[in-house]
Amino acid sequence: MTLAEGPAVVAGLVVAGPLPAALGVATGAAGLLDDLAAGEGSVAKGLRGHLRALGRGEVTTGVVKIAAIGTAALASTAVADRGRRGIVDTLIGGALVAGSANLLNLFDLRPGRALKVAVAGATPLLLVADESAAAILGVAAAAAPADLAGRSMLGDTGANALGAVLGLAWARGLPLAGRVVGATVVAGLILASERVSFTEVIATNPALNAIDRWGRPE
Repeated sequence: MTLAEGPAVVAGLVVAGPLPAALGVATGAAGLLDDLAAGEGSVAKGLRGHLRALGRGEVTTGVVKIAAIGTAALASTAVADRGRRGIVDTLIGGALVAGSANLLNLFDLRPGRALKVAVAGATPLLLVADESAAAILGVAAAAAPADLAGRSMLGDTGANALGAVLGLAWARGLPLAGRVVGATVVAGLILASERVSFTEVIATNPALNAIDRWGRPE
């Protein structure tokens, strides 16, 4: 299985516009650090694992990725909000963007799963003619055949970039209350993932399992 899908997705997101493209490149580059570290046998896993390593004085690639994605998310949200929103609004929007980048990566454990989540998140944004939504759907469609067949996967590079751009698209269209709800839901799911396996939850729900398996070769 190849991880070349990730950089290809980042490249495809360029059509979303300058700001989403810059965010995609920054978060994709941060994810690439973890992809390379995984190939070298990195042992720290999950948000808790990386934070525990930091507590021991060990700066893992995951910690670097968290800082880099957080910075990119906040900067991109600040640019999008410039002159129109307050600092609290921007901070919460940045949290939504960073959290979305991390959350989508947590779904990249089975062929096609993360792409399906991205499509589900982007489709409603077509109603407001969001360019990022169209770009996300386009790259997902292009990546789906190889991903569903298990020949390639997004990896941290593609999943972080796709999730961040999706998060920014939602943040730009939501009022403060919507950003609060979105950031809270995303944070809750990330924290839940530390204790609950998304794969097990999906497998035990017939509807979710059917959607998850759709398109994969038997």
